[in-house]
Amino acid sequence: MAERATCPPKPWLSIVGIGEDGVAGLSSVAQRLVAGAELVLGGKRHLALADSLIHGRRLAWPSPIGAALPEIEKHRGRPVTVLASGDPFHYGVGDMLMRAVRPEETLCLPQPSAFSLAASRLGWSQQEASLVSLHGRALEGIVRYLQPGARILALSWDGETAARLARLLVARGMGESTLTVLEHLGGPKERMRRVPAATFHLEDVAALNTIALDVAAAPDATVVPLSPGLDDTLFEHDGQLTKREVRAVTLSALAPRQGELLWDIGLGAGSISVEWLLRHPSLKAVGIEADATRAARAARNAAKLGAPDLRIVQGRAPEALADLPSPDAVFVGGGLSNAQVFDAAWAALKSGGRLVANAVSLATEARLIELFQRLGGELVRLEVARAARTGGSNAFVWRPAAPIVQWRVRKP
Repeated sequence: MAERATCPPKPWLSIVGIGEDGVAGLSSVAQRLVAGAELVLGGKRHLALADSLIHGRRLAWPSPIGAALPEIEKHRGRPVTVLASGDPFHYGVGDMLMRAVRPEETLCLPQPSAFSLAASRLGWSQQEASLVSLHGRALEGIVRYLQPGARILALSWDGETAARLARLLVARGMGESTLTVLEHLGGPKERMRRVPAATFHLEDVAALNTIALDVAAAPDATVVPLSPGLDDTLFEHDGQLTKREVRAVTLSALAPRQGELLWDIGLGAGSISVEWLLRHPSLKAVGIEADATRAARAARNAAKLGAPDLRIVQGRAPEALADLPSPDAVFVGGGLSNAQVFDAAWAALKSGGRLVANAVSLATEARLIELFQRLGGELVRLEVARAARTGGSNAFVWRPAAPIVQWRVRKP
């Protein structure tokens, strides 16, 4: 029997990119879509730029912006236009709209993004630069990209972002880096100013600006390496820290993959979660820590090392695990003496997910052996020794650290 033919839905939601040049920069098609819309949504600046074209009802984005979705839904099937900056699908409103409207019901007419305009003004290749948004995000999120010789294009949150970024660079030993502040790109008020971070002095920077950063790092600059197993001295801690060699092996066992979520039970200094998050921008982590002082310390470490999006739940497992999203991987650095902690974590772990647990004490080691015998996986013993001077002489001996027993298992 032949399948019944179906007609694709007719696009009714137009997403129109608009630049600082306003109506003059819109194509004739984009102008007709704006003029013919029953409802036009956008930021106050966008609505003002397109003022001469708008005949329908106007709606400035509410706060939070997602509160506008029910109003858009009411107009389903009737002409609605959303005005957005540049390319709506590059750090823009497009992603949010796609949560409520199917792509085949929309028509998008993008303009060059701020990244594209900035790169063209500077003669930079976009594929060789890191593209970062600091709009509505913690400034420390840029730390992971601060590599010697790196080029970064960053969307600012406001007119103070460039000055704050300059101070951060100086504090990390990167004061010779050059910041180029590009304001009102593509419009009649466009302006581009360049200044070293160490002598940043720009005033009255427009709220709408993009920062281009050429990173120059002094020999003693604080650079977050791209490899796992960060130096222990980069972390503030009280002794409860998974040491770098064991941490590198632990990250390898956790095997992060794009978009995955980690539960770090017994967060401590946060080193496992921080290194997990640094592996890829799409990764997420929730750290569970009962001690308030340690939780605050982990938050500082996360910000300092470029992972400010670490979510910290202060509480004691297993109670603190309730209502958390199901993890793709679990690291248990403490708390396995309570059988309920493992049971709750194992029940929540997704099928195919990985669980890694480290033990130092004999009691916890015995618990891991029991779980290994019951559920399989791998059980390994990790031993590290460091050369240390004996007394005041020039002779050195090996000083072994406490051995670590690590259990790795994949949930069927």
